Amino acid sequence: MTHQTSSKNLKKLSFEDTQIAFASKSDFQLRKSYWIFAIMNQNWLVKLGTFFIKLFLFLHLPVKKIIKTTLFGQFCGGESIQECQTTIQELDKAHIGTILDYSVEGEENDKSFQLTKNEILKTIIQSHESSAIPYAVFKMTGIFNSELLEKYQTEKGLSEEEEIDFLKSKDYLIEICQEAYNQEVRLFIDAEESWIQNTIDELCYEMMQRFNHKTSIIFNTFQMYRVDMLENLHHAIQVAQDQSYFLGVKLVRGAYLEKERLRAHEDEYSEPLHKEKEATDRDFNLGIQACLDHLEQVHFCVGTHNEQSCRLLCQWMEEKGISQNHPHIYFAQLLGMSDNISYNLASSGYNVAKYVPYGPVSAVMPYLFRRAEENSSIAGQTSREFALLQKEVSRRKNL
Repeated sequence: MTHQTSSKNLKKLSFEDTQIAFASKSDFQLRKSYWIFAIMNQNWLVKLGTFFIKLFLFLHLPVKKIIKTTLFGQFCGGESIQECQTTIQELDKAHIGTILDYSVEGEENDKSFQLTKNEILKTIIQSHESSAIPYAVFKMTGIFNSELLEKYQTEKGLSEEEEIDFLKSKDYLIEICQEAYNQEVRLFIDAEESWIQNTIDELCYEMMQRFNHKTSIIFNTFQMYRVDMLENLHHAIQVAQDQSYFLGVKLVRGAYLEKERLRAHEDEYSEPLHKEKEATDRDFNLGIQACLDHLEQVHFCVGTHNEQSCRLLCQWMEEKGISQNHPHIYFAQLLGMSDNISYNLASSGYNVAKYVPYGPVSAVMPYLFRRAEENSSIAGQTSREFALLQKEVSRRKNL
């Protein structure tokens, strides 16, 4: 692609273009999304709705169908990989990839860890078989006991019995990463809370040293709302250079804000997060620059709903003469959100993927509750979604 074409595409790129953003939605689907975000735009309704859904599920009342056609239908691909096929195909038509995210937050026992491991292996096979699925993803807490991850991070160390359980989970991790390597599938390891993240990082870099010598297979996630994360990223780049392996990076702002603050307050330690959002935004953008400056070593994905960061990356790519579809650079957003970013970027030729959560309705509810709370706590996020849907409803009315 010539620099001239790239520049033309960048000038054309608009995150306000709702016609492109919602082209895949029928009028009925558009109105349904409109009403879901209208409700989510009211914080008190989110709290009330969450309370009643939890109550109805606890009482085993028949609300599954309602949930499946509303909240679950907006943010999830289905209850199984098979049910996600329609979503995968719809996204693929718009040149948007799918990242299948098994979002079950189950019991912390070996049986559930094995089930999760087997499901992750299935998503890796699906990704290998379909060009529409550019990455696989999982959380360490899906296969490790979170208390063990935390204890491993402290000075205490693990007891003999705990060591056996930890190593068993580590075998699951190696099996997952080996399969990704065998199938040549890129694998995201999601970030989690700061009190277990050092353990996750250690395991993740061990897997990179093992599997990232030909290309980036294993990707670690950097939450840039943490004060130490930019330095951590620079260090990770340096280590990858010194040890001659590729560094897989997923940049995010961070997903555990309330939890981190509450725990820091309760345990009376200095919270590891930036005090102001501006500092997070600054570090996120500096993180993008660091990855771009080492593109021969670093393969990266920006997981963000922030329009300014997306636009900045597009501008920097153009300035450096990097093509829109450079295989080492991806943008990612969550299904059901920021379609104005995903669809317009894809329409301009950039590599884009959507996280598509799936799993049984009742088991995925904790994920959905967190999304609803997160959306209402991110200043203006839900209002922005609602305003764009409103704009497209109005545009179609006037046709």
